[in-house]
Amino acid sequence: MSTSDTVSIRGVAAGGDGVGTLPDGRTVFVPRTAPGDTVRLRSVRRHARFARAEIAEVVEPGPGRVDPPCPHYLRDRCGSCQLQHLDSASQQGVRRTIVGDAMRRIARLDREDPPMLGNGPPFGYRARITLTVRHGVIGYHRHGAPDQIIEITSCLLASEPVRTLHAAVRRGRRHLPRDAEQVSLREDAEGGLHVVVRTAGEGTWTDAAALAAELPDGVHLWWHPAGGAARVVAGSADPFPATVFAQVNPAVAGAVRRAALDALGPVSGARVWDLYAGIGESTGALADAGAQVASVERDPRAVRHAVGVGPAGPDRRVGDVADHAPRLPAPDLVLTNPPRLGMEESVTAVLRESGAGRLVYISCDPATLARDIGRLSPAYRLADLTAWDQFPQTAHVECVATLERR
Repeated sequence: MSTSDTVSIRGVAAGGDGVGTLPDGRTVFVPRTAPGDTVRLRSVRRHARFARAEIAEVVEPGPGRVDPPCPHYLRDRCGSCQLQHLDSASQQGVRRTIVGDAMRRIARLDREDPPMLGNGPPFGYRARITLTVRHGVIGYHRHGAPDQIIEITSCLLASEPVRTLHAAVRRGRRHLPRDAEQVSLREDAEGGLHVVVRTAGEGTWTDAAALAAELPDGVHLWWHPAGGAARVVAGSADPFPATVFAQVNPAVAGAVRRAALDALGPVSGARVWDLYAGIGESTGALADAGAQVASVERDPRAVRHAVGVGPAGPDRRVGDVADHAPRLPAPDLVLTNPPRLGMEESVTAVLRESGAGRLVYISCDPATLARDIGRLSPAYRLADLTAWDQFPQTAHVECVATLERR
């Protein structure tokens, strides 16, 4: 195909690439394009049933196209965001369609796109970012070239405290360990700030104090060597465990959690499973509401934190959900919040036979959510589905699905 050929973009796929059709009938995926764009293509790579290409020129912009504010997005092809070139309404439409398409294609459900809830700031919402360190560069992977790292001067998605940490680490990069692989910057729920340096080996880090001196006062500096436990090398000896999972957008994540708990209905006196329980925020809320809670979480650091700050009543179990679920007391209700890969097939099998009257599923991946809804369908029907705008500027979306026993 020559660079004079053009295509019209009719939609956006799950990964954030625009979708068009080549003259030969192949579907073509083109990153950084918007619905309604007419674009001239370059670097067309044909496969048996589809093609991928890059933009040579936007001939006619679609109605939702805007100039992205981040200089890294187009100039450096930063892979952290996928939809900065769309206005907020168009982004939300894309994310709603991604969820609806997953339900129709994978779960085989005849459903419209779900409503989008949880509007928050379009930038500055991330309480955690993770940067790759390679050959002196501290940044993100380039879109379409994951082996390439681009230097990021400032991430507009990060909260202001996290951006301050980012600037300090860039100033003090000479003090990072030689085998540093990643730097995670985090603001915890209490406002504490953390820098976690992950290394490839377990050697010594002689310059930790020098890097700590570059950081704002009160920051906790962690060293996490490969194969070893994370340890605090500067700051409080007993801070929030900065290596446990927590949602990157705490404001919207809190609204999602409250919506999921509301979807369970009355819980006082009910036996409730809280699966993939994380740091126990939902477990604690359920126990405070009078539920008999059994929670399962594989990360012992998260469970220790939950025990330290939460109520004493829940039956908290450490390990894989697939191992513990078959041995839990039969539930009346289930709350599940698995990682992006979704629930193991053995877990969905246990849930089908659990007898729980209602199951509420929080998901960050519509495709695995739809797969699991399909696996649960012999015993449960999808009663309600909402999408939550937890990751603006990206093609990611949070969902809350309520399933009722048939």
